[in-house]
Amino acid sequence: MFDTLLICSGVCWTITYLLIIWIGFRDRTYGMPLAALCANLSWEFIFSFVHPHPMPQLVVNGIWLAFDVLIAAQVLLYGPREWRLRFPMFLGVFFVTLGCAFAGVLLVTREFVELDNWSGAYAAFGQNLMMSVLFVELLRNRGDLRGQHWAIALFKMIGTAFASIGFLLYTSLGDSPLMRYLFVSIFAFDLLYLVLVWNRTVQLRRSSRKPSPRVEECNAVP
Repeated sequence: MFDTLLICSGVCWTITYLLIIWIGFRDRTYGMPLAALCANLSWEFIFSFVHPHPMPQLVVNGIWLAFDVLIAAQVLLYGPREWRLRFPMFLGVFFVTLGCAFAGVLLVTREFVELDNWSGAYAAFGQNLMMSVLFVELLRNRGDLRGQHWAIALFKMIGTAFASIGFLLYTSLGDSPLMRYLFVSIFAFDLLYLVLVWNRTVQLRRSSRKPSPRVEECNAVP
């Protein structure tokens, strides 16, 4: 059952990645917060090459790493405009963030190695909470839905929920108060993000259906 839940999680997260990439190119922006992207790149690189997972997770890590490289390309392409920085300055921000994320993921993994046996679970769920918070902040900061969609929020929430249930019910990490906190907190912020994105989507649909003031004025003329 544990493997089934992880497969379901992997499928949902793969859909999430594909949606982020597609909508990002459509809207000419990026759909994953910079710090979250750097943490994902670091985790996937570490558990593909530094401390490789066993099969078939290793293949999944490689696929996700390829997707994140594409998202990184979007960040480098559209990020300077979003941050209002020149490209060299933004490139420096990107690599500083990536370096800090890589060191953080590696050190957290080594700190908890006796508890999760190089699975990277503590680092994965820890950065997932950061990601969930940052998606909410991304929506607030942009004030619109560029690079975002309710389907991204939905599949992200379901994918992480499958993984959380698997670790909660079928591993010893389910007894960890810290992990339980991470499971609940991630779901809470994922649900919040979904509700906020859906609410914003409904608002935009309603506003697009309203006739313009000029049309209303013309209709009022006898």
